Amino acid sequence: MAHDGLIKRVVGGHWNLAPKLGKMAVENKIEAYNFPQGVVTHLFRDIAAGKPGTLTHIGLETFVDPRFGGGKLNQVTQEDLVELTNVKGKEYLLYHSFPIDVALIRGTSADELGNISFEKEALTLEGLSIAQAVKNSGGIVIVQVERVVQAGSIKARDVKIPGILVDAVVIASRAEFHMQSFAEQYNPSYSGEIRLPLTELKAIGLDERKIIARRAFLEVNPKAIVNLGIGVPEGVASVAAEEGVLDQFVLTVESGPIGGVPAGGLSFGASFNPECIVDQPYQFDFYDGGGLDIAVLGMAQLDEEGNVNVSRFGTRIAGAGGFINISQTAKKVIFCGTFTANGLGVEVQDGKLEILQEGKISKLVKNVEHITFSGSYARKKGQKVWYVTERAVFALGEQGLVLEEIAPGVDLEKDILARMDFKPIISESLKIMDAKLFHPELMKITEDLNERCAAK
Repeated sequence: MAHDGLIKRVVGGHWNLAPKLGKMAVENKIEAYNFPQGVVTHLFRDIAAGKPGTLTHIGLETFVDPRFGGGKLNQVTQEDLVELTNVKGKEYLLYHSFPIDVALIRGTSADELGNISFEKEALTLEGLSIAQAVKNSGGIVIVQVERVVQAGSIKARDVKIPGILVDAVVIASRAEFHMQSFAEQYNPSYSGEIRLPLTELKAIGLDERKIIARRAFLEVNPKAIVNLGIGVPEGVASVAAEEGVLDQFVLTVESGPIGGVPAGGLSFGASFNPECIVDQPYQFDFYDGGGLDIAVLGMAQLDEEGNVNVSRFGTRIAGAGGFINISQTAKKVIFCGTFTANGLGVEVQDGKLEILQEGKISKLVKNVEHITFSGSYARKKGQKVWYVTERAVFALGEQGLVLEEIAPGVDLEKDILARMDFKPIISESLKIMDAKLFHPELMKITEDLNERCAAK
């Protein structure tokens, strides 16, 4: 769809897998907005219901707040689609509704009456809400499926989109046109049809990413409901599996899976062996209301106020995805990322971290390019926030970023402070990171977790 003149405007949640559209946005060839993914899913539902928009606290004091840009991504984007409002003395954002003319959705099966089922899909997402929104806007709903079956073949409870909402059905002519994820043609453990032995999950080698994942994992409480972001945070599930404690907490994904183990890479969004898969808008209802105990998320840029950027870097638009919903509402947030990027090389020997080569890009900057997470807003809410790197751990303090831990073997001045664009507050109780993080053997935390779980 990224052709000059074909698209006027894009309102997107996560832009990273649509790079050509992102390039057009940067070049001012289209109007472009980035809204939180959960807001987009709820907006479909509110359009369906004929409401004026989605009223929510999600996005306050981030780049989608009108005071910080209103989610606009370039100069040609002028219309305000989100406004700051006040209800009962509290600030909220109202994301405006608009009619939608066409829906392009996919399912697994369609019967002769147009009823749609999702039995082989990894996710149900907001398919029903989109179909309702378009139908009530006077538009047309087109659904791609793998097959058409006789009327009555799909049980009533298995129909996810009723035929009264469907105008046209398209059968995928080739398997590769109907892949289950960007990476995989079909994995039945994603859709809950079978369960795979989780012993097949591979352990990761002891490098900077594993050190970060291990340290983040130490913040996960027993029986916690957890969300893991894409990238380095995915390693937390691998560490938990390696340590044999995956059953001590519940992993969830914003797209809908609850339980099981989130898939990584280009299958992110699906989960191996989920206990259930709910529609995406309802997952975000739970998240937005504070249901998450812990979120482990990526960190591309961090500044002295504790703000985090994961959404835009110069001429590249990544988009926030569900990051804003999750980071603003989880009771505890652990941001994960390497200290520098683009060329970082480290080695772990004798329980110590050695920096062999620094990355060319500094990630701890004076001011982030995009405020995807607001440290100021988190302080007002009293959120517990940690920032974990391979060589240092920071906490969000009342006056800014506080350095709490450093890795064994690194030099505070040369390897940490000299590599930052600002000077953090140094904790009076600055300590060395746990030695277990820097040894190839298992951390052997099963007993510790069991004791904490029993106590809770």
